[in-house]
This record gives sequence, C-alpha cells and structure tokens, in this order.
Amino acid sequence: MQQEFSSQISPPLLIEGSNDDLGLESKLLELPLYEFSVEMNFTGKEVAEVFEKYPLLPGAILLNKGKYAGMISRRQLLEFLIRPFGKDLFFHQPLSILYSYGRTPILELTDTTSILCAMQFTLRREPEFLSEPIVVKTASGKYRLLDMQELNIASWQIRGIETQVRYERSQAQIIQNDKMASLGRLVDGVAHEILDPVNFIWGNVTHVSNYSKDLLKLIKIYDRNTIDTPKDVLHLKQDIEFDFLESDLSQALTSIRAGAERLKKLVIGLQNFCHIDTIYPKPIDLHANLDSTILLIGSRLKEEINIVKKFGHLPPVYCFAGQLNQVFMNILSRSVDILLDEAVRQQFEIESSHNASPKPTIEIVTQVISQESTIQGIPDSRWVSILIADNGPEMSPELQQQIKESFSVEKTADKETSLAVSYRIVTARHGGKLNFSSQPNKGTEFEILLPLV
Repeated sequence: MQQEFSSQISPPLLIEGSNDDLGLESKLLELPLYEFSVEMNFTGKEVAEVFEKYPLLPGAILLNKGKYAGMISRRQLLEFLIRPFGKDLFFHQPLSILYSYGRTPILELTDTTSILCAMQFTLRREPEFLSEPIVVKTASGKYRLLDMQELNIASWQIRGIETQVRYERSQAQIIQNDKMASLGRLVDGVAHEILDPVNFIWGNVTHVSNYSKDLLKLIKIYDRNTIDTPKDVLHLKQDIEFDFLESDLSQALTSIRAGAERLKKLVIGLQNFCHIDTIYPKPIDLHANLDSTILLIGSRLKEEINIVKKFGHLPPVYCFAGQLNQVFMNILSRSVDILLDEAVRQQFEIESSHNASPKPTIEIVTQVISQESTIQGIPDSRWVSILIADNGPEMSPELQQQIKESFSVEKTADKETSLAVSYRIVTARHGGKLNFSSQPNKGTEFEILLPLV
C-alpha cells in the first residue's frame, strides 16, 4: 500500500479474520481487525486525511514514544472538527491535545475473548459510547481496532447458530422425553404384569407352608399309631428320602418366600423409578425413592461397595418423582463407576502388598437444614438436604472445571452430560441447588438441596 501523505504515518492494515466459519466459541481474533497506530505528536489534520482516504477505518491507536497510550475514534475526531471554529482550533493541534480534551472510556479486550462475551461487554457501556470501536490486544502485544459493525454482524450470525442448535437440541429432547415416557409406560406395564403372579406366589406360599406342616404332622401321628408299617410305604420313604424331604421342605418354602419378597420389592422399586410425572409436583417420600434407586443398582454393587444410609426425619417433599429419581440414579451410577474401578485397583494392591485400603463406600445422608437469609426481614429458609458421598479418588481440576461449566447457563456444553441434566432438574424444575466438592482422601460428595414449601 503506497503512502501518499506528507507525514510519516504508516498506512492502515486490515487483518482479515475467518468470519465465514464462526461458531459458538469463536473469538475476536477471527474477525477483521484494523492495525493503524500513530504517535501523539501528529496533528489532527494528518489523521483526518487518513480517515478520508480509508472511510471504513474506525479510529486510530495512539502511541507515546512507541508505547500504547489510548485510542481516538473517527467519531471523536469528527466531533472536534465540526465544532464552531473547530477546524481552526484543533486541525493543526497534536493528537495529545485532542485526546486530553476528548478522553472517553475505552473498551480494551484480548483477542482470545469470545465474540458473545465481547458483545456483553459492549452492551454494558453508556449509550453514547456503543458505537465506539474496541481496542483488541493480541498475544504478541500489538493493539488493533475492531469496528462495532463487524462485531454486531458476527454476534447476530452466532446468535442464529445458537438458536438453531437450541432448536435442534429441544427437538431431540422432546423426542427423547417421548421415548422415555413410552418406555416408562411400557416398563410400568411389564412390572404390573410381573407383580400379579408374584403376588399370587407370595399370597399362597404361606398356605402351602401351613399345609405341608399339617401333612407332616399327620404322617408322624400315623407312624406312631401304626405297629406294622407296610413294606410298600417303607420302600417309598427310602426312595423319596423322606427324612431329608422333611427337613428340607421348610427351608425350600422359606427360600421361595424370600425370593418372592425380593422380586416384589424389585418390581415395586421399578414402578416407583419409572413413575410418570404429572403436570404439577406431588408430595413424595424421598427415602422410598432413594431405596428404590439403590435396589435397582444393587446388581452392580455385588459385595465390593458398601451403601451406608443415614436417613433423618423428612417431611413429604413436593417434587416430580420421576425426574428426581433420574437425578439419584445419575449421581449414584457415577459413584458406582468410580468405586468399581477403585475396587479393581485395590484388589491388585492387596495381591502385591498387604496394605489394605478402606472398602469402597457410598454414604447417603438426609436431613432438614436451615440457611440464614441475607435479606433483613426475610425468615431463614428451610431445605431438605440429600448428601451422596463416596470415598473414591479426588476429581482432577480439569474435570471439576468441566462439571462447573456444564452447570453454568452462560456456557453452552458441547455434549449433554448426566450431571448437567441433573443440575437443570434440581435447579430449574424444583427451585433447588446442586453442589459438589472433591478433595484428596475425602472423595467426592454431591449435595441436593430442595426447598421446603
């Protein structure tokens, strides 16, 4: 670019960005940025000539002996020159005098700032400064200018992408919810069909036990009152091993009763977990829902993980039972996955050394707590606390940061996680809180807080 001015001002340079491939995480460095800086001893006339030659140039970076000193925009310089006698007063004055008269707040951001965050910063400015260009500092320490028009266009493009993504996700969520509702109804129907024969077995096993005892009593009385037992009867007793049958029959009936009872609890737990929520929340027994969830994951626990329940006295809590069951399942499943890996690691350590580590344990504590109100005149709030803690290894700082970002409404997660879904269920659907912490030698704990109405 050939310089045509009498001064030694370097011509402006437009750094083209890759704004054709903007996304939700795009940064300022992807937008077109102007690189144009002048020393403060240059006059307003010299800068005005550059602005006249380059009508799209939004302003100029001001330098004081090569160091960044500020920024003067095209609008500011024009306002000086259109004042009464402005051309006579300021046209031949150095920029340092102009800048001292018209110093305005400058928005300075790094080039790694996301476009959406930059747009939020610009909207916080005073209305008269909304059109002022933004000073962008690069990683190499250079200062460039971003025209607000370019930022607005890029922001609208990204908002359109974000709206499309949200629409697609909402459609996928609607389909998923419909599938889960259909699956819930199907499972509830299957559980009901299983429960009918289980109730039949459970209801008749007591009668069968009583009948068998009566028959055994009858046989004993018959043996005592019969002097010569027929040989056919003796042979039959030997063939069927009557003595063993007599001792084992009660144990077999006890096993049938225990199996029927366990199957009945499992089916009822499955029905509770697949509960189809209504439009309005209903009061539920949280302990029953926790027990149902624990029962369903019991097959994964085996004997490698302890479940310690410390249930307090809780009143019925108004909530959506099906969604809250999903939260319990998500958190407990995560703890079980971590602890099963830890149990395998401990098994190898035991085989290689005799130092036994604490057994993997999940502790569930429920209680009613009070939190002090920060507003005078407002009474303290009461919450139901469900604490689910494990003694597994500490989460890495990177993983903790990812979980916190998935909880943030300002951060759009690339992938929907079970914990992010749980967070929205607890906070958005129930007005509660979901806190978590992870520390060395203390494991990880999640606390669900539900307001008591």
